Amino acid sequence: MLFLRIPDYGNKQLIMMKPILSIIMLLCAGLMSAQNYTLVWNEDFTDGALDTKVWNIEVNGDGGGNNELQYYCEKGVSVGAEPTTGKQCLILTATKESYHGKDCTSGRVNSKHNLYYTYGKIEARIKLPNTANGLWPAFWQLGENIDQVGWPKCGETDIIEMGHKNGFNNRQDRYFNGAMHLGRASDAVWQDAQAHEWAYSLQDTFHILTMIWTPTSVDMYMDKEAHPEKGAYFHADLEPNDDANYNRQLVFGKPNFIIANLAVGGNFPGIDDINKITALASGSRSMYIDWIRIYQRGDANQSFVCPSASDEIESEGAQDIEVVESQKSKVESQKVLRNGQLLIRRGEKIYDITGREIR
Repeated sequence: MLFLRIPDYGNKQLIMMKPILSIIMLLCAGLMSAQNYTLVWNEDFTDGALDTKVWNIEVNGDGGGNNELQYYCEKGVSVGAEPTTGKQCLILTATKESYHGKDCTSGRVNSKHNLYYTYGKIEARIKLPNTANGLWPAFWQLGENIDQVGWPKCGETDIIEMGHKNGFNNRQDRYFNGAMHLGRASDAVWQDAQAHEWAYSLQDTFHILTMIWTPTSVDMYMDKEAHPEKGAYFHADLEPNDDANYNRQLVFGKPNFIIANLAVGGNFPGIDDINKITALASGSRSMYIDWIRIYQRGDANQSFVCPSASDEIESEGAQDIEVVESQKSKVESQKVLRNGQLLIRRGEKIYDITGREIR
C-alpha cells in the first residue's frame, strides 16, 4: 500500500488460457486444488462487533507515507450489513468532513501482533467501493517484524489495490494491481507491481481474492474457483540474493499480518485536493469485507498465530457457491466445513479434500 510507480499498461488484460479443458477437467482441477490446503481460520464478522483480540483500528492522520488525505479513526470502521445482500461485513467508510485538521475520515484495520502467519493460502470476499478519481482501497500484508526492522526491510505484499491514476479515463472500476516490495531503505526499494484492466467492473458486487504464498513463489487470483481459466493476475518467484535486504526467500519467509484500508488521495491516485476526489462528491463510500480465510497444508515451515477461535462458516459451513458453466451443463461447487473436516459438495455428491467420494 506504500506508493509505487506503476508503468502505464494501457489496455493490457490478462492473457486467457485457451478453453481446451472440458467441464469435467475443470471440476477435477478444483478438487485437486482443495486437497492441498485445509482451512485453519475463518473471520466472517457476524458477531456484531469487531473482534479486537484480532483487529487493531488505526487512528492517525500521518498520510501513510504517501501524502494521503484521510484521518483514520474509529468512526471509519464498523461491522454491519452490506445494503444489497444483507451480508454482515467489516465496513471501511470514507467521508468528506473536517476532522483533526484533515478534510476527510476513513478506516484502516490491521492484525499486527495478534494474527500473523507464514505461507499458505489467504482468501477474502470483498466488495470494493466506487473509486472514481481519488479512492484507494487495498487488502495487503506486512512483515510482523516491521517494528524491529522498519519498512521496506519487513517486506510488503499488496493482494489488491485499486485507484491508481493510470486507470483514470473511465477505467477506474476495472484497473487494479497486485504488488510486492522489499529493500534496504525507502529510497532503495525493489518492487514488482503487476497491473491489469479487467474485462468487467470489479466494483459492483463481491469478488473473492486469493493469494497462494509458498517458500518459492506468490500467486494472486481473482475469483479463482469461479473462473479458473483466467489464471493468476500476479506472479512472483521468491528468489535468493546475497544481500539479505533483497533476498526474497528470506524477507518473504517470515510471518506476515493482514491490513485492510480505504485511503483517500495521495501519491497513488495523484490527487492532493479533497475537492478533486470525485468519489466523495455525493457522499460517503464504503468497502465491504464479507469474510477472510487462511488455509495451510501443515508443512514444517508454515506458522499461524491467532488469539481467537475461528468462526464457524455459515449454513452448515457452506462457502459461497462457485458456478462453473459450459454450454450444456451447470454444476454447483460448495466447500463445507463439517465437524472440523473440510468437504467439497458437487451437485448431490460429497467429496473429502483428497477427492474421494463419501456420499
